[in-house]
Amino acid sequence: MSSLIEENEFLYKDEPICSDDRMKLYPIKYEDIWDMYNKAKAAFWVAEEVSLVDDITDWEKLDEEEKHFILMVLAFFACSDFIVNENLDEEYTEKVKIPELKMFLHFQEMMEDIHTQMYQILINTLVKDNDLKDRLFNATVKIPSIQKKAEWARHYIKNSNFITRLVVFTCVEGIFFSGSFCSIFWLKKRGLMKGLSHSNELIARDEGMHRDMACMVYNKYVKNKLDINVVKKIVNEAVDIEKEFIKESLPYNLKGMNKELMCQYIEYVADHMLMTMVNDKLYNTENPFPWMDLISLEGKTNFFEKRVSNYAKQSVITHESQKEIAFDEDF
Repeated sequence: MSSLIEENEFLYKDEPICSDDRMKLYPIKYEDIWDMYNKAKAAFWVAEEVSLVDDITDWEKLDEEEKHFILMVLAFFACSDFIVNENLDEEYTEKVKIPELKMFLHFQEMMEDIHTQMYQILINTLVKDNDLKDRLFNATVKIPSIQKKAEWARHYIKNSNFITRLVVFTCVEGIFFSGSFCSIFWLKKRGLMKGLSHSNELIARDEGMHRDMACMVYNKYVKNKLDINVVKKIVNEAVDIEKEFIKESLPYNLKGMNKELMCQYIEYVADHMLMTMVNDKLYNTENPFPWMDLISLEGKTNFFEKRVSNYAKQSVITHESQKEIAFDEDF
Protein backbone atom coordinates (compact mmCIF):
# COMPACT_ATOMS: atom_id res chain seq x y z
CA MET A 1 0.00 0.00 0.00
CA SER A 2 2.80 2.43 0.86
CA SER A 3 4.44 1.89 -2.54
CA LEU A 4 1.13 2.72 -4.22
CA ILE A 5 0.83 5.90 -2.18
CA GLU A 6 4.40 6.90 -3.06
CA GLU A 7 3.78 6.15 -6.73
CA ASN A 8 0.60 8.20 -6.69
CA GLU A 9 2.26 11.17 -4.97
CA PHE A 10 5.00 11.17 -7.60
CA LEU A 11 2.39 10.95 -10.34
CA TYR A 12 0.35 13.84 -8.97
CA LYS A 13 3.42 16.09 -8.71
CA ASP A 14 4.34 15.22 -12.29
CA GLU A 15 0.87 15.82 -13.74
CA PRO A 16 0.04 19.41 -14.81
CA ILE A 17 -3.65 19.02 -13.89
CA CYS A 18 -2.62 17.92 -10.39
CA SER A 19 0.13 20.47 -9.82
CA ASP A 20 -1.34 23.78 -10.98
CA ASP A 21 -1.48 25.81 -7.78
CA ARG A 22 -3.33 28.83 -9.17
CA MET A 23 -5.71 30.32 -6.63
CA LYS A 24 -7.35 32.57 -9.19
CA LEU A 25 -9.60 31.92 -12.15
CA TYR A 26 -8.93 34.89 -14.43
CA PRO A 27 -7.39 35.15 -16.90
CA ILE A 28 -8.74 31.82 -18.08
CA LYS A 29 -5.83 29.51 -18.83
CA TYR A 30 -7.64 26.43 -20.17
CA GLU A 31 -10.20 27.86 -22.61
CA ASP A 32 -11.51 24.48 -23.83
CA ILE A 33 -12.18 23.25 -20.28
CA TRP A 34 -13.82 26.57 -19.42
CA ASP A 35 -16.01 26.33 -22.52
CA MET A 36 -17.14 22.86 -21.42
CA TYR A 37 -17.98 24.22 -17.98
CA ASN A 38 -20.10 26.98 -19.52
CA LYS A 39 -21.76 24.49 -21.84
CA ALA A 40 -22.70 22.36 -18.84
CA LYS A 41 -24.12 25.38 -16.99
CA ALA A 42 -26.17 26.38 -20.04
CA ALA A 43 -27.73 22.91 -20.10
CA PHE A 44 -28.81 23.05 -16.45
CA TRP A 45 -32.22 21.57 -15.65
CA VAL A 46 -34.09 20.23 -12.63
CA ALA A 47 -36.24 17.15 -12.13
CA GLU A 48 -39.34 19.27 -11.52
CA GLU A 49 -39.30 20.33 -15.20
CA VAL A 50 -40.14 16.80 -16.36
CA SER A 51 -43.82 15.88 -16.53
CA LEU A 52 -44.74 12.24 -15.88
CA VAL A 53 -48.50 12.78 -16.35
CA ASP A 54 -48.80 10.44 -19.34
CA ASP A 55 -46.20 7.90 -18.24
CA ILE A 56 -48.45 6.03 -15.80
CA THR A 57 -50.96 5.35 -18.58
CA ASP A 58 -48.21 4.32 -21.01
CA TRP A 59 -46.65 2.06 -18.36
CA GLU A 60 -49.79 -0.09 -18.36
CA LYS A 61 -49.45 -0.55 -22.13
CA LEU A 62 -46.14 -2.39 -21.69
CA ASP A 63 -46.04 -6.14 -21.25
CA GLU A 64 -44.28 -7.76 -18.28
CA GLU A 65 -41.05 -8.46 -20.20
CA GLU A 66 -40.83 -4.81 -21.29
CA LYS A 67 -41.51 -3.61 -17.75
CA HIS A 68 -38.77 -5.89 -16.40
CA PHE A 69 -36.30 -4.47 -18.92
CA ILE A 70 -37.10 -0.85 -18.10
CA LEU A 71 -37.13 -1.42 -14.33
CA MET A 72 -33.68 -3.02 -14.51
CA VAL A 73 -32.46 0.07 -16.34
CA LEU A 74 -34.03 2.41 -13.79
CA ALA A 75 -32.62 0.35 -10.91
CA PHE A 76 -29.10 0.77 -12.28
CA PHE A 77 -29.55 4.45 -13.01
CA ALA A 78 -31.03 5.13 -9.58
CA CYS A 79 -27.75 4.09 -7.91
CA SER A 80 -25.17 4.75 -10.63
CA ASP A 81 -24.78 8.48 -10.12
CA PHE A 82 -24.15 7.91 -6.42
CA ILE A 83 -21.17 5.78 -7.51
CA VAL A 84 -19.97 8.45 -9.94
CA ASN A 85 -20.07 11.03 -7.15
CA GLU A 86 -18.36 8.57 -4.82
CA ASN A 87 -15.44 8.63 -7.24
CA LEU A 88 -15.47 12.42 -7.45
CA ASP A 89 -15.54 12.72 -3.66
CA GLU A 90 -12.83 10.11 -2.99
CA GLU A 91 -9.81 12.45 -3.33
CA TYR A 92 -10.58 12.88 -7.04
CA THR A 93 -11.55 16.54 -7.06
CA GLU A 94 -9.02 17.16 -4.29
CA LYS A 95 -6.17 16.03 -6.58
CA VAL A 96 -7.30 18.23 -9.47
CA LYS A 97 -5.67 21.66 -9.15
CA ILE A 98 -6.77 23.34 -12.39
CA PRO A 99 -9.56 25.70 -11.25
CA GLU A 100 -11.45 25.49 -14.54
CA LEU A 101 -11.63 21.69 -14.22
CA LYS A 102 -12.43 21.76 -10.49
CA MET A 103 -15.43 23.97 -11.23
CA PHE A 104 -16.63 21.59 -13.93
CA LEU A 105 -16.32 18.60 -11.59
CA HIS A 106 -18.16 20.38 -8.79
CA PHE A 107 -20.98 21.25 -11.21
CA GLN A 108 -20.98 17.65 -12.45
CA GLU A 109 -21.54 16.41 -8.89
CA MET A 110 -24.64 18.58 -8.59
CA MET A 111 -26.00 17.35 -11.92
CA GLU A 112 -25.42 13.72 -10.91
CA ASP A 113 -27.56 14.40 -7.83
CA ILE A 114 -30.34 15.73 -10.06
CA HIS A 115 -30.10 12.61 -12.22
CA THR A 116 -30.42 10.43 -9.11
CA GLN A 117 -33.46 12.38 -7.96
CA MET A 118 -35.08 12.03 -11.40
CA TYR A 119 -34.63 8.26 -11.57
CA GLN A 120 -35.89 7.76 -8.04
CA ILE A 121 -38.96 9.88 -8.82
CA LEU A 122 -39.57 7.63 -11.85
CA ILE A 123 -39.38 4.47 -9.75
CA ASN A 124 -41.66 5.96 -7.07
CA THR A 125 -44.15 6.98 -9.76
CA LEU A 126 -44.24 3.73 -11.73
CA VAL A 127 -43.79 1.07 -9.05
CA LYS A 128 -46.50 0.56 -6.45
CA ASP A 129 -45.29 -2.71 -4.91
CA ASN A 130 -43.12 -1.82 -1.91
CA ASP A 131 -41.05 -5.01 -2.01
CA LEU A 132 -40.19 -4.46 -5.67
CA LYS A 133 -39.44 -0.82 -4.97
CA ASP A 134 -37.07 -1.83 -2.16
CA ARG A 135 -35.27 -4.27 -4.49
CA LEU A 136 -34.84 -1.58 -7.16
CA PHE A 137 -33.61 1.07 -4.72
CA ASN A 138 -31.10 -1.41 -3.27
CA ALA A 139 -29.98 -2.84 -6.59
CA THR A 140 -26.27 -2.78 -5.71
CA VAL A 141 -26.86 -5.56 -3.18
CA LYS A 142 -30.03 -7.22 -4.51
CA ILE A 143 -29.52 -7.44 -8.29
CA PRO A 144 -26.36 -9.44 -9.20
CA SER A 145 -25.42 -7.73 -12.48
CA ILE A 146 -25.84 -4.26 -10.99
CA GLN A 147 -23.91 -5.33 -7.90
CA LYS A 148 -21.07 -6.42 -10.18
CA LYS A 149 -21.00 -3.03 -11.91
CA ALA A 150 -20.80 -1.25 -8.56
CA GLU A 151 -18.09 -3.56 -7.21
CA TRP A 152 -16.00 -3.10 -10.36
CA ALA A 153 -16.17 0.68 -10.12
CA ARG A 154 -15.49 0.75 -6.38
CA HIS A 155 -12.52 -1.58 -6.77
CA TYR A 156 -10.85 1.01 -8.98
CA ILE A 157 -11.88 3.88 -6.69
CA LYS A 158 -10.07 2.24 -3.77
CA ASN A 159 -7.06 0.78 -5.58
CA SER A 160 -6.13 3.08 -8.46
CA ASN A 161 -4.50 6.42 -9.12
CA PHE A 162 -6.22 9.44 -10.65
CA ILE A 163 -5.30 8.60 -14.26
CA THR A 164 -6.64 5.04 -14.07
CA ARG A 165 -9.84 6.25 -12.45
CA LEU A 166 -10.24 8.84 -15.18
CA VAL A 167 -10.29 6.01 -17.75
CA VAL A 168 -12.49 3.76 -15.59
CA PHE A 169 -15.17 6.38 -15.07
CA THR A 170 -15.10 7.31 -18.73
CA CYS A 171 -16.14 3.66 -19.19
CA VAL A 172 -18.83 3.96 -16.52
CA GLU A 173 -20.42 6.95 -18.22
CA GLY A 174 -19.59 5.89 -21.76
CA ILE A 175 -20.26 2.12 -21.63
CA PHE A 176 -22.30 1.24 -18.53
CA PHE A 177 -24.79 4.02 -19.33
CA SER A 178 -25.00 3.49 -23.09
CA GLY A 179 -27.17 0.37 -23.19
CA SER A 180 -29.54 1.81 -20.62
CA PHE A 181 -29.87 5.08 -22.52
CA CYS A 182 -30.47 3.11 -25.70
CA SER A 183 -33.30 1.11 -24.13
CA ILE A 184 -35.21 4.26 -23.21
CA PHE A 185 -34.62 5.80 -26.64
CA TRP A 186 -36.13 2.55 -27.96
CA LEU A 187 -39.30 3.33 -25.98
CA LYS A 188 -39.34 6.88 -27.32
CA LYS A 189 -39.08 5.51 -30.85
CA ARG A 190 -42.30 3.62 -30.12
CA GLY A 191 -44.01 6.79 -28.89
CA LEU A 192 -44.20 5.63 -25.27
CA MET A 193 -43.27 7.10 -21.88
CA LYS A 194 -42.79 10.75 -22.83
CA GLY A 195 -41.59 11.89 -19.42
CA LEU A 196 -39.11 9.05 -19.05
CA SER A 197 -37.92 9.62 -22.60
CA HIS A 198 -37.51 13.34 -22.08
CA SER A 199 -35.54 12.94 -18.86
CA ASN A 200 -33.43 10.31 -20.62
CA GLU A 201 -32.49 12.77 -23.33
CA LEU A 202 -31.53 15.43 -20.81
CA ILE A 203 -29.45 13.00 -18.75
CA ALA A 204 -27.84 11.41 -21.83
CA ARG A 205 -26.80 14.89 -22.96
CA ASP A 206 -25.29 15.64 -19.53
CA GLU A 207 -23.44 12.33 -19.35
CA GLY A 208 -22.18 12.85 -22.90
CA MET A 209 -20.62 16.12 -21.75
CA HIS A 210 -19.05 14.40 -18.75
CA ARG A 211 -17.63 11.71 -20.99
CA ASP A 212 -16.38 14.25 -23.54
CA MET A 213 -14.63 16.22 -20.81
CA ALA A 214 -12.92 13.09 -19.46
CA CYS A 215 -11.74 12.14 -22.96
CA MET A 216 -10.47 15.65 -23.64
CA VAL A 217 -8.60 15.86 -20.33
CA TYR A 218 -7.03 12.45 -20.93
CA ASN A 219 -6.01 13.28 -24.50
CA LYS A 220 -4.77 16.83 -24.01
CA TYR A 221 -3.72 17.26 -20.41
CA VAL A 222 -2.67 13.90 -18.97
CA LYS A 223 1.11 13.56 -19.20
CA ASN A 224 1.53 10.00 -17.87
CA LYS A 225 -0.99 8.16 -20.03
CA LEU A 226 -1.75 4.50 -19.46
CA ASP A 227 -0.36 1.92 -21.85
CA ILE A 228 -2.88 1.44 -24.66
CA ASN A 229 -3.25 -2.24 -23.76
CA VAL A 230 -4.16 -1.28 -20.20
CA VAL A 231 -6.85 1.06 -21.53
CA LYS A 232 -8.17 -1.72 -23.74
CA LYS A 233 -8.18 -4.14 -20.81
CA ILE A 234 -10.25 -1.74 -18.72
CA VAL A 235 -12.67 -1.16 -21.59
CA ASN A 236 -12.99 -4.90 -22.21
CA GLU A 237 -13.76 -5.49 -18.53
CA ALA A 238 -16.49 -2.86 -18.65
CA VAL A 239 -17.98 -4.32 -21.83
CA ASP A 240 -18.08 -7.85 -20.39
CA ILE A 241 -19.80 -6.63 -17.22
CA GLU A 242 -22.28 -4.56 -19.21
CA LYS A 243 -23.13 -7.60 -21.35
CA GLU A 244 -23.96 -9.53 -18.17
CA PHE A 245 -26.34 -6.74 -17.17
CA ILE A 246 -27.96 -6.77 -20.61
CA LYS A 247 -28.47 -10.54 -20.49
CA GLU A 248 -30.08 -10.33 -17.04
CA SER A 249 -32.25 -7.38 -18.12
CA LEU A 250 -33.28 -8.81 -21.51
CA PRO A 251 -33.96 -12.53 -21.09
CA TYR A 252 -36.68 -12.33 -23.78
CA ASN A 253 -36.73 -10.95 -27.30
CA LEU A 254 -38.74 -7.74 -27.51
CA LYS A 255 -40.05 -5.90 -30.55
CA GLY A 256 -36.95 -4.46 -32.25
CA MET A 257 -34.77 -5.19 -29.21
CA ASN A 258 -32.92 -8.26 -27.92
CA LYS A 259 -29.81 -9.07 -25.94
CA GLU A 260 -27.72 -9.98 -29.01
CA LEU A 261 -28.35 -6.63 -30.69
CA MET A 262 -27.81 -4.74 -27.45
CA CYS A 263 -24.50 -6.51 -26.76
CA GLN A 264 -23.42 -5.62 -30.28
CA TYR A 265 -24.35 -2.00 -29.59
CA ILE A 266 -22.25 -2.01 -26.42
CA GLU A 267 -19.21 -3.12 -28.45
CA TYR A 268 -19.88 -0.40 -31.01
CA VAL A 269 -20.06 2.25 -28.29
CA ALA A 270 -16.85 0.95 -26.71
CA ASP A 271 -15.02 1.23 -30.03
CA HIS A 272 -16.32 4.78 -30.47
CA MET A 273 -14.97 5.71 -27.04
CA LEU A 274 -11.61 3.99 -27.67
CA MET A 275 -11.17 5.88 -30.91
CA THR A 276 -11.69 9.12 -29.00
CA MET A 277 -9.23 8.19 -26.26
CA VAL A 278 -6.47 6.17 -27.96
CA ASN A 279 -7.35 6.24 -31.67
CA ASP A 280 -7.84 2.48 -31.82
CA LYS A 281 -10.65 -0.10 -31.74
CA LEU A 282 -11.16 -3.39 -29.95
CA TYR A 283 -14.24 -4.97 -31.53
CA ASN A 284 -14.74 -3.43 -35.01
CA THR A 285 -18.49 -3.82 -34.53
CA GLU A 286 -21.15 -1.97 -36.52
CA ASN A 287 -24.07 -0.10 -34.99
CA PRO A 288 -27.09 -2.46 -34.97
CA PHE A 289 -29.48 0.40 -34.16
CA PRO A 290 -29.33 2.97 -37.02
CA TRP A 291 -32.10 4.94 -35.31
CA MET A 292 -29.77 5.67 -32.40
CA ASP A 293 -27.17 7.42 -34.56
CA LEU A 294 -25.14 7.95 -31.37
CA ILE A 295 -27.86 10.20 -29.96
CA SER A 296 -27.08 9.23 -26.39
CA LEU A 297 -23.35 9.69 -26.91
CA GLU A 298 -23.28 13.00 -28.73
CA GLY A 299 -26.19 14.74 -27.01
CA LYS A 300 -28.09 15.52 -30.21
CA THR A 301 -31.44 17.09 -29.43
CA ASN A 302 -33.04 17.04 -32.89
CA PHE A 303 -34.45 13.59 -32.09
CA PHE A 304 -36.98 15.12 -29.72
CA GLU A 305 -39.42 17.96 -30.17
CA LYS A 306 -39.57 19.04 -26.51
CA ARG A 307 -38.77 22.69 -25.97
CA VAL A 308 -36.92 22.14 -22.70
CA SER A 309 -34.46 19.81 -24.42
CA ASN A 310 -33.26 22.56 -26.70
CA TYR A 311 -33.15 25.48 -24.33
CA ALA A 312 -29.84 26.86 -23.20
CA LYS A 313 -29.19 29.84 -21.00
CA GLN A 314 -27.55 32.00 -23.63
CA SER A 315 -26.40 34.50 -21.04
CA VAL A 316 -24.00 31.81 -19.83
CA ILE A 317 -22.47 31.01 -23.22
CA THR A 318 -20.66 34.19 -24.20
CA HIS A 319 -17.20 34.89 -25.49
CA GLU A 320 -14.74 36.24 -22.98
CA SER A 321 -14.35 39.34 -25.15
CA GLN A 322 -18.05 40.10 -24.73
CA LYS A 323 -18.04 39.86 -20.95
CA GLU A 324 -18.42 43.41 -19.75
CA ILE A 325 -19.44 44.19 -16.18
CA ALA A 326 -22.06 46.92 -16.20
CA PHE A 327 -22.59 49.03 -13.11
CA ASP A 328 -25.41 51.19 -14.47
CA GLU A 329 -28.13 48.52 -14.11
CA ASP A 330 -31.13 49.13 -11.90
CA PHE A 331 -31.22 46.74 -8.95
